[in-house]
Amino acid sequence: MTSLPKLALVTGGTRGIGAAISTALKAAGYDVAANYATNHKAAHAFEKQTGVAVFPWDVCSFPETEAGIAKIEEKFGRPVDILVNNAGITRDGAFHKMTEADWDSVLDTNLRSCFNLCRVIFPKMRDKGFGRIVNVSSVNGQAGQFGQVNYAAAKAGMLGFTRALALEGAKKNVTVNAVAPGYINTEMVGAIDAAVLKTIVDKIPVGRLGEVNEIARTILFLIADEAGFITGATFNINGGQHRI
Repeated sequence: MTSLPKLALVTGGTRGIGAAISTALKAAGYDVAANYATNHKAAHAFEKQTGVAVFPWDVCSFPETEAGIAKIEEKFGRPVDILVNNAGITRDGAFHKMTEADWDSVLDTNLRSCFNLCRVIFPKMRDKGFGRIVNVSSVNGQAGQFGQVNYAAAKAGMLGFTRALALEGAKKNVTVNAVAPGYINTEMVGAIDAAVLKTIVDKIPVGRLGEVNEIARTILFLIADEAGFITGATFNINGGQHRI
């Protein structure tokens, strides 16, 4: 009897890096569910174009996350095998002007969401003896960035989260890794003032922005059955900009 494809869930999976990940997973033969927040029109256009099933919920909310994952399991008839925690936002500003709301929204979306998703999915991965989790952090969680104390703190927190959870999944064939992209050619980066963006690119040793498919290819490598000896690792995809 032919086994079913592995089921992957990508949060923030209908735009930017997340869309590239979802599309690459689908093309590689995985069943894919893409979570999104509120842009229903864009999400359904993505679903129609790619065949990736889309599911709306607020990843900051644990009850909504439980309900959203239950809908995915109902649709596909089985638990999630692969989780990519990609959902993220920025609320940039110098720290002395940063509001509590700016802090809370970024920490909740970027870091609390990892807890919410993993708390529901990780125990099921342990029970069945297989799982792949990849957390999408950032070069700015490693190097810091002016005006991004909230974002850098959240993305750095994801790296500690990754290393600790990897230890808990290791004996159950559940790997937990992170990727830390540098500046990638997305809509978010494209919104940066042209003069500021030039100074950023000038500091990237390879002399260009990264492409979303370069992130997706790394994630495809990490989720493979054959990648079971890689866990607790962070893969830096930043053109040589920052190395730890």
